[in-house]
Amino acid sequence: MSQASKITLAATSLGAVGIVIFVHYAQRAEKAAMHAGVIRDYEQQRLKRERQADFEMQQALEKEYRKVQTVSDGGGPAPQSPGT
Repeated sequence: MSQASKITLAATSLGAVGIVIFVHYAQRAEKAAMHAGVIRDYEQQRLKRERQADFEMQQALEKEYRKVQTVSDGGGPAPQSPGT
């Protein structure tokens, strides 16, 4: 085998191995990024559930307080100024 064919074979072999290694690591990085997205989604869902539970608890507390206290919404007649 000639020197040029040996060099060509070695270069193409190294290139193929390099491409396989690059694709392998690119797939691992993509899988890790997708997994991080799933974890982020779970965290957002957890926060949403917590906020909804807090909101419902606040509504229940407000309902209880309204039973005990009289609350004015400010919709009564406007106060008259002394000059009118």
